[in-house]
Amino acid sequence: MNKAEILIIDDEPQIRKLLQINLESNNYKVIHASNGKEGLTFAASHSPDLIVLDIGLPDKSGHELLKELREWYNKPIIILSVQDNETDIISALDNGATDYLTKPFRIGELLARIRSAIRRDQNLVNESVIKCGDIEIDLIARLGKCNNEILKLTSTEYNLLALFVKNEGRVLTHQYILKQIWGVGYQTETQYLRVFVGTLRKKIESDPNNPQHIITESGVGYRFA
Repeated sequence: MNKAEILIIDDEPQIRKLLQINLESNNYKVIHASNGKEGLTFAASHSPDLIVLDIGLPDKSGHELLKELREWYNKPIIILSVQDNETDIISALDNGATDYLTKPFRIGELLARIRSAIRRDQNLVNESVIKCGDIEIDLIARLGKCNNEILKLTSTEYNLLALFVKNEGRVLTHQYILKQIWGVGYQTETQYLRVFVGTLRKKIESDPNNPQHIITESGVGYRFA
């Protein structure tokens, strides 16, 4: 079995069964809960490597459960939801969700996002140098490289690139990025972010007008690929 253990919190038996079959066939260990209370108990007792969380639970809101989990659980949480409105997605991501998929979803895409989230989490624990395709970040030396060439980055550009690389594959909202890079009170200064994303793209993208690394998630934020 894969060393990774995944907790599914979803009240739909058919979804839990579908996920269990596909995850176990990919060598993951699976546990599942049908409500929020049970999910909290299993998360605490099993300390899974990743949680797949449904927003629509019978006993409490998945958003509420996400906040409770994030008080102590620091590993990836991927949200599944029938809600695809922008406000709901931003709320989940701002409250600590690693990723967000709407139902119905493609199992292949979910598996890819699970692999990415677990790999990223393991890299952050084990490595001071993080590689993401042709991009490399040395967290100790505070250096960025592209195609093995050192990038000439300002302090803010480095901090922004490091934040993206450490969250590879994860959608980061505008508000989250602004708070992490500029601090509390700057969450509405989206123009700052657009300017620095633009300059960073010029330094790491082969075609800044058709970016392959810093991908815009319209109305929400950015995803680093």
